[in-house]
Amino acid sequence: HHRRSIAWWRMTVIATAGHVDHGKSSLVRSLTGTDPDRLEEERRRGLTIDLGFAHTVLPSGTELSFIDVPGHVRFLRNMLAGVGGVSACVFVVAATEGWKPQSEEHLRILELLGIRHGIIALTKIDLVDDEWLELAQMEVADHVEGTFLEGVPTVPVSSTSETGLDAMRWELDALIARSTVAVDRKRPRLWLDRVFAAKGSGTIGTGTLVGGSLQTDQLVTIEPSGHSARVRAIQTAGNTVEQIGAGNRVAVNLAGVDHTDVKRGDAVIEPGRWRLTKRFDASLRVLDALDHDVSRRGAYVAYLGSGEHAVK
Repeated sequence: HHRRSIAWWRMTVIATAGHVDHGKSSLVRSLTGTDPDRLEEERRRGLTIDLGFAHTVLPSGTELSFIDVPGHVRFLRNMLAGVGGVSACVFVVAATEGWKPQSEEHLRILELLGIRHGIIALTKIDLVDDEWLELAQMEVADHVEGTFLEGVPTVPVSSTSETGLDAMRWELDALIARSTVAVDRKRPRLWLDRVFAAKGSGTIGTGTLVGGSLQTDQLVTIEPSGHSARVRAIQTAGNTVEQIGAGNRVAVNLAGVDHTDVKRGDAVIEPGRWRLTKRFDASLRVLDALDHDVSRRGAYVAYLGSGEHAVK
């Protein structure tokens, strides 16, 4: 791995969403050359540190990776651990089938995740004529009216014939330019979604860095356990770097702490910059689709950073 200073490095993560059969994987494979299904299988077997991310470089030089929104709310926990600072999405609808109930569910999930920017990919256009395509575009526009996807660019695309892929790359560049929220507040938190021991290196943690930058040889604290460690090395997208900024997917080699003392949901922070709490104020928004009453005595789960916590 070559080493580089990373003041200019930016790895943006975008969520892909939409019906399971509407060509999300094919689109990501066409844009990146990587099969996200293979990455997901590797992630389950523990062979990759990238949590099912496929990478590409856009025309502007911006590095981009995709993470898929799962098909049901129940599977969200696996994705939530990895998204961190995701603020934008590619919403996929097949021109052959149009809007489906699962399309609606995915749109609600994206709204719950706080995603406010996106583009729509109208896939499989090689299988329909121009009139059908126009009808499909009108149908999608009707369904996204009043949501954050109202008025966003719709890109007709075919992974089979590669029609529209260049237009998609340019629209992704424009999307990133208007949606980047990687704010540097000089208070970094690296929310860990995986922790493991690497032979000869010791403890490795991967996650999404928010709020500030990290650099090698920096002293850090792992909360909520309070363990101290030193950042021995930093990697992002296969590159070893001296420093890394907010909004990036990061793997850190932590010296001075055993991998059994660190877990998913922990945060790597600068010492003395954060205070722990067990109480916070929250507002609750109930989806129309929920089929039962919400009471104070319900079983609630809070997703914070990469952690999942039972709350009351």
